[in-house]
Amino acid sequence: MEPQRKRLNRRGLLGAAGGVAALGAAGAGAAALAGGPDGPAPEAAPATTVPFHGAHQAGITGDAPSRTVLLSLDLGEEVDADRFAAVMRLLTDDAARLTQGEAALADADPELAAEPALLTVTFGFGLGLLERLGLPAPPGAGPLPAFSVDRLEEAWSGGDLLVQVCGEGDLAVSHAIRMLVKDSRSFATVRWAQRGFRQRPAGGGTPRNVLGQVDGTSNPDPSTGDGGEAVWLGEDAGPLAGGTVMVVRRMRTDLDEWDKLDAVGKDRVIGRRVSDGAPLTGEREDDPVDLEAREDSGLPVIPAGAHVRRAIDAGTTILRRSYNYDDGPGPAGESDTGLVFVSYQADIGQFIAIQERLAESDLLNDYAVPIGSAVFVLPPGCDEDGWIGQGLFD
Repeated sequence: MEPQRKRLNRRGLLGAAGGVAALGAAGAGAAALAGGPDGPAPEAAPATTVPFHGAHQAGITGDAPSRTVLLSLDLGEEVDADRFAAVMRLLTDDAARLTQGEAALADADPELAAEPALLTVTFGFGLGLLERLGLPAPPGAGPLPAFSVDRLEEAWSGGDLLVQVCGEGDLAVSHAIRMLVKDSRSFATVRWAQRGFRQRPAGGGTPRNVLGQVDGTSNPDPSTGDGGEAVWLGEDAGPLAGGTVMVVRRMRTDLDEWDKLDAVGKDRVIGRRVSDGAPLTGEREDDPVDLEAREDSGLPVIPAGAHVRRAIDAGTTILRRSYNYDDGPGPAGESDTGLVFVSYQADIGQFIAIQERLAESDLLNDYAVPIGSAVFVLPPGCDEDGWIGQGLFD
């Protein structure tokens, strides 16, 4: 009943939107005629929605929006595989509606859903949950080992069900979170919530993080062969093929210590110029990093412990989507600021290889400390008659 009703509601909304679009086009046409044949062509309205249905879940690829909220939920012990399937039907329906500007069922404030502002909702399953329910985990998934730099806190680690909500509108994100949590209360409790933000440069380009670093350069393109293999689970993952493995790491930064470095010192820690994101061996952000380049003294241009060198030396790649967080100054004015580091990869070994290299001798370890960690399996997307995770139960 609900899938059919949902499609009918969407057709009605699309029909209404089409009518508005037609009126808008007619008005624009009249204005153009009034201005003569050389009048400017009307601009297309910017997109406000991201498709929910498809081969992959939304909210993984493409430009990361300016706001995210990551929710980790713990399911009650009474939730078995059958009930969890019902849970995912409900939450998928909520997400499909909200991301397209429709109110969720029983939404007491449907007006708040009308402006989705590129809202996306993405779901992930914790490894412990899959094991507890007897559901298969893909070959590429597994727990993370303890790294020497970790100072993990229970408050930011683990969880059964991950809900990632992203968008360009604070109100849309807030309303979506409220509706999804409201529909989860009977079977789950919130383990942690992490809020992150990004700010795109006015002229376009890669955003900066709270350290001032241009953050997100040289990401793989999941739409290509090599990029897709690095991100998406393959056929050996069975019903989870087309999904991915997600790592969430909360990094607390010591900005007071970071600010004691001059510009040259910061550049050497990262291996890229903070001013423009270019590698120390290049002129532009997208120039290749030359790890063999030497100074006249014979020392490497990019120091042995520079963040970019340690990451590249791992010989693998991951899709990164970092956000900043700022929980405000404490009573003494100390900052609680850092990064919500999110990565997607086909095999957890990709992340482990990079993190092991960073943990050994990354100069950035003195300024950014992991205090939270979690791993989730993100199922593939679904069609309009399906729901996220359905393949695990068929």
